[in-house]
Amino acid sequence: MSGNTALGTMFGAASVDTFMGLPRCRDLSRLTAQMALIGADGCTPYPSVGFYCAGGPAAIRAAGAAYAANLAHMNFDLGGPVFPGGISAVDAGDLEQTEADPAGNRARIFGAVSQILDRGGVPMLIGGDDSLPIPMLEAYGARGRGFTILQIDAHIDWRDEVQGERRGLSSTMRRASEMEHIDAIIQVGQRGIGSARVQDVADAESWGVGFVPAGEVARYGIDRALDLVAEGAEVIVCLDLDALDPAIMPAVIGRTAGGLGYWQVLELIAGVSEKARIVGFDMVEFMPDRDIDGQGAAVAAQLLAAVMGIVARQG
Repeated sequence: MSGNTALGTMFGAASVDTFMGLPRCRDLSRLTAQMALIGADGCTPYPSVGFYCAGGPAAIRAAGAAYAANLAHMNFDLGGPVFPGGISAVDAGDLEQTEADPAGNRARIFGAVSQILDRGGVPMLIGGDDSLPIPMLEAYGARGRGFTILQIDAHIDWRDEVQGERRGLSSTMRRASEMEHIDAIIQVGQRGIGSARVQDVADAESWGVGFVPAGEVARYGIDRALDLVAEGAEVIVCLDLDALDPAIMPAVIGRTAGGLGYWQVLELIAGVSEKARIVGFDMVEFMPDRDIDGQGAAVAAQLLAAVMGIVARQG
C-alpha cells in the first residue's frame, strides 16, 4: 500500500472511485459543472510500445482519494480550498480505448471533449500517452479561432511521423500547428536528447513556436514563458508529466535529469490564468509500471487538484 493510499484510507476515502470524490457525470450532454474530468489509457499507439500508460488515469484517481474527505479544507498550494465557491467539477470516468482501434480512440476523445465544450465546460483530460491531445485540440476547431497552446514537456513533439504513424505521441505539436484555429504555441521544459531532429526544431521555430527550455527556467525562472502568452488569450495547457524532474515524477517512460519542479509548473499555470484564460487542460504520459511507491501518482494528483483550483478561480 502506498503512503497516499494509506492516508486516504485513514481519512475515510477507501471507497472513493472518482478523483477526490467528485460527483460522477454519466452524461456529458447534460453537463452543468465548470469542469469535467475524463480519462483515457491511450489513443494512437506506436506498434513498438502499445498502450504503455494503461492504468494511468486509475492510478491518479486512486492517489486523489486521499483528498476526498478533506476537499473543503485549506489547500496551501492555492491559499484556500480547491473549490472556493463549492464543487465545480465532475468526473466522467474513463473512455473505452483499445490498442486495435486508434481511429475509434480519437473519435471518442473528440466526442467527449466536444460535449464538454458544447456545455460551456473546461475539459480536463488525463492519460494515457501524449497522442491524446491531438483529438482534444481538434475539438476546439468548431469554437472559433485564436487559441494558444502552452505545452509543458521534456520533448517538442514535432516529428512528422514515427513508424509510419503521423498521429502518435511524437507528432502532437506538429499536428497542432496544422490546425487553423491554433494561433500560437509556447513550449516549455525541453531538455536532453529526445526524438527531435535539428530540422524539427527549425520547422517549429519557422512556424513561430516560442521555446523556453528547462535550463532557461532553472536559471531565470518562468517570466519569459509568461511573457509569450498574450493578454486575454484562450489557452489550452498540455502537460506531459515527463516535464517534471524524475526525482519527483518517476512514472514516465523517459526519465531525464534537469526537469522542472512542482512549483515551477504550478506557478507557470497559475500565471497563465492570471493574464489569460485556461480553456482546456491535459495531463499525459503517466506510466504506472514506472512509479515508485506511488510517489508519481501522488504528485500528479496534487498537481491536478491545484490546476482544478486555478481554473475554478477563473469564474
